[in-house]
Amino acid sequence: MAGLFTFFRRNYTASNPPSVPKSSDPIRFGILGAANIGPDALFIPARTHPEVVIQAVAARDEAKAKVYADKHGIPVILDSYEALIADPSIDVVYIALPNGLHFKWALAALENGKHVLLEKPSVSNAEEAELLFHSPLLNKPGAPLLLEAVHYNFHPTWQYFMSQISQADMVYASHTVLVPTGIIKPTDIRYNYALAGGAIMDIGSYGISALRAIFGAEPESCIECNMKPTVPPASELCDAEYTAKLQFPNGAIGEIQGTYNTSWPKFRLPNIEVLHRGVEVHDDSLGPNQVKIRTRKVVFYGHMFATIYNRIDTEDTYEVRNKDDQRPIKKWTEKNYKSVHSFRDIDVEQPGEFYWKSYRYQLEEFVNRIRGRSGNGIWVSGDQSIAQMKAIDMVYEKSGFGVRPSHERPVS
Repeated sequence: MAGLFTFFRRNYTASNPPSVPKSSDPIRFGILGAANIGPDALFIPARTHPEVVIQAVAARDEAKAKVYADKHGIPVILDSYEALIADPSIDVVYIALPNGLHFKWALAALENGKHVLLEKPSVSNAEEAELLFHSPLLNKPGAPLLLEAVHYNFHPTWQYFMSQISQADMVYASHTVLVPTGIIKPTDIRYNYALAGGAIMDIGSYGISALRAIFGAEPESCIECNMKPTVPPASELCDAEYTAKLQFPNGAIGEIQGTYNTSWPKFRLPNIEVLHRGVEVHDDSLGPNQVKIRTRKVVFYGHMFATIYNRIDTEDTYEVRNKDDQRPIKKWTEKNYKSVHSFRDIDVEQPGEFYWKSYRYQLEEFVNRIRGRSGNGIWVSGDQSIAQMKAIDMVYEKSGFGVRPSHERPVS
């Protein structure tokens, strides 16, 4: 019962956290688009950050923007995206627009000297990523910050998970996310091909990003890819279901699987599974003609939604062998299970509460960078964001569905 009470308490508080007094010189955020992700990704995390104020919102539909602002307590409604990014009272522009609009408005915000928190995936394709993240605007003195919001990367659960794997010994990793039918409608913006839609651009981007981090390398090729489109009126080039196999250096294989159309009985929280090759481990208790081999498997349940629920299972299989003929002498398995909700859970002295979502941890580091503080050092670099889009393009090219188009061509 105690575990169930903790589960409900954590998830209730995550969505209803205590508000804190704001500093006299807060960082003021403006929001482009009245997106559904806004509350989870920024508004709720901002309540518990003394240096963050949600100042303004701009949307194409002014009536929608007003309803959105009233609902979320945003004091200023601006009548255009241009007005928001030009507003001198705004320090940061949060962009949660459809994927195809990310490049144009991120670049425009940077040109106006605004820091940018950019929803993932950062842009529509690798060409846009190169232009955006290598923009001279990011290299001049006093340049604004640009961060792709790969939020899971900032949660201490991910840091613990990464501590359980050995990149040098990885042979296989998989990422699976199954969304029940009906949650994503065929009319959803995720299915708008012209705006860089598709399941790989949404849930699949988590899998590709995770594999790249797990192997600590970029995929050399996409060996296999199968995609299924959604039903009309969505574009036939927008995938609703995918499986893909990626080749990484040294023969390692990474697989991703995802769908928007699984049945409710088959629904599971997103998970990652990694397998290591057998490695020799030292053991003073062994005889002179014996060797001990460990093969590790790590499973991460709840990737992407670690606050709701997470568990990392580390399973080590040991085998004592005869050195001469490698004949097995003894074999056994040791298992360890751990859930992580704050850095304190992994004995790291960094800010965090048991109810903080990954978005709140991300906001902490984003503000630290703006303020010039060292923070915990976790970040997503521009080069990482470029590499991510190259990997996404690789998968789409293999699928036959094609790389997502630029909505408005970049100006060179």
